[in-house]
Amino acid sequence: MNLEALKFPIGKFQFDPDVSNEQVQQWINTIASFPEKIEAITKPLSTEQLNWRYRPEGWSIKQVIHHLADSHMNALIRIKLALTENAPVIRPYEESLWAQLNDGLNNDIGASVKIIDGVHEKWAFLLNHLIDQDWNKMYFHPQHQRLFSVKEGLGIYDWHCNHHFAHIQQALDTQGSFGSTE
Repeated sequence: MNLEALKFPIGKFQFDPDVSNEQVQQWINTIASFPEKIEAITKPLSTEQLNWRYRPEGWSIKQVIHHLADSHMNALIRIKLALTENAPVIRPYEESLWAQLNDGLNNDIGASVKIIDGVHEKWAFLLNHLIDQDWNKMYFHPQHQRLFSVKEGLGIYDWHCNHHFAHIQQALDTQGSFGSTE
């Protein structure tokens, strides 16, 4: 498998602005069900397995879990800012540096799994109660130098859930052959 396929096992995100309401509901369902998938795949893992990388020079499973908690907290805040302000500028962060902080390297993923569970419950509730005009509200991302709609943001995080779940599965399937963070 080539490095690009290891980095993007489900491909890169592509947004269709004419996305159907059914597709949006599927994305909301991903947000709602993701914590169960994360808990099911990580609960039986040993510390050794949590430290397996999903690709050479990539993050370990534990770093992916800690990243998901960090990223999805930020995503919920970005959506709430877009819903309550006029095209706010969101604050990007250096996710690769966050993954190297001591909480990103912690072998105990319990707190991050709890964060994912709570954030996703709150996020899904919010999304299920939006009105039509809310989906087109925008936020500005300075790294990309463009506006994103709430709808596109949801699509991105549906992809993000599946993308990183595939990374976890990839690390497990390769049984640590890409190395470990321990």
